[in-house]
Amino acid sequence: MNKIPPVALLLIATILWGGNFVIGRAVANDLPPFTLAFLRWCVALIVFLPITYTALKRDWLQIKKHWIIVIILGFTGVASFNTLVYIALHYTTSINASLMNMLTPVIIYILSFIFLKEKLNRNQVIGTAFSLIGVMTIISNGSLKTLQHFTFNKGDLIVIIAVVLWSIYSLLVKQYAKELPGQSTFLISIVVGIVILLPFYIHESLTTTMAIHWSLTSISAVLYTGILASIVAFIAWNTGVIRWGANRAGIYLNFIPVFASIFAVLFIGETLLTSQLIGGLLVVLGVYWTSRKIIKTA
Repeated sequence: MNKIPPVALLLIATILWGGNFVIGRAVANDLPPFTLAFLRWCVALIVFLPITYTALKRDWLQIKKHWIIVIILGFTGVASFNTLVYIALHYTTSINASLMNMLTPVIIYILSFIFLKEKLNRNQVIGTAFSLIGVMTIISNGSLKTLQHFTFNKGDLIVIIAVVLWSIYSLLVKQYAKELPGQSTFLISIVVGIVILLPFYIHESLTTTMAIHWSLTSISAVLYTGILASIVAFIAWNTGVIRWGANRAGIYLNFIPVFASIFAVLFIGETLLTSQLIGGLLVVLGVYWTSRKIIKTA
């Protein structure tokens, strides 16, 4: 992926993650959250291990040297983020969850400033403002009343935790890019994530009252999330973060609700609202504004 421009890598990741949200909603009544998360990463491991095994043998000593960081990557990026979002949606509305997820670039900026001493330029501030307004337009359907009645609940707080963990993951990927080989580190992170998820998956399987329905749709969902939304999207995202930095890449996460809306219209029959169209254009404008100097000099 080194020959692919960073902007294309980040867009690939957000397109696949946008599809992941739609698929997650489509199988919400078929697969409980820990089951979907655990099986997703098991598929990712089965597919990715043969591809990365040779590199892993070469890189193993370097990974062992930073084993604590690798465990943190597995916990934050693999085991926690999507699982927490799946759980949160049982307690909060999609509007609230989207609002909380929209905090990701802001948290990345704050953590980058505190821990990596990265400064924000004027274009990043302006672009972030455009993108935040665009995302708020999408998730509120252009209604101020929707935002006025926004309240915190258990699910909102869970999403905030998930967003903080994802921000930490993105920063660590950037900070240790030179010390940790990308694909081998991601493979071990998957193993760590599976180990962390295993007891939760077993507990859920033994105690859940929700019946698991296996069908072509649910099997396809596991394969999509395990291969495209996990392996392809994570490698694209990690490479983009390494080459551009976490705070510059973070703004692209605001594309996720845009692509999720498009896929919802195409595949599950939802209607595209004017507010979604306007909001999507504002997100695109914000990402362009944030990146335009970078694009000129790339």
